[in-house]
Amino acid sequence: MSEVAKALLVDDRRENLLALEAILQGLPVHSVAVESGEAALKQLLVDDFAVILLDAQMPDMDGFETASHIKRRERTRHVPIIFLTAADRDAQLALRGYAVGAVDYLTKPFDPWVLRAKVSVFVDLWTKNRQLVAQSEVVRERNTQWRNLTDAVDEATRLLRSENTDAHERAAEILEQARWGTTP
Repeated sequence: MSEVAKALLVDDRRENLLALEAILQGLPVHSVAVESGEAALKQLLVDDFAVILLDAQMPDMDGFETASHIKRRERTRHVPIIFLTAADRDAQLALRGYAVGAVDYLTKPFDPWVLRAKVSVFVDLWTKNRQLVAQSEVVRERNTQWRNLTDAVDEATRLLRSENTDAHERAAEILEQARWGTTP
């Protein structure tokens, strides 16, 4: 699996985005930075993300409204959101963040190592989920192949039980095709 996990960074201040990108440097994650809630929603239409770091207080569409839109969409409702805010430690804002679906709420200044650890957990979960999806697909393909092979053997057995010599030749053909993975 060569797909790299992505983190969506959403903050209206460019310097904050640069700081977040620096904090995440060296993690197995590709950062995608946008400067508004609207831009985040557009980005979520084209990319899948392991985690979203979302500024709570932005002009126009704030982080809470953005998160609310994210959680309403089927495609994005399970993407973990970590709110980041410069607001003082107002418990009501944190509760509002959790109410719209955030998995965490950090106030600035926060410890960059803690943020890295949190992002790492979500990147690991995303990666493991992708691996499970891929393994599930392999199992589905093998089950289909097994069903096809079983059907071919059943058909060959039916033909071999018949008295018809042409049927015996057809049964041999079916078994040969099944042996090479082609369907009759």
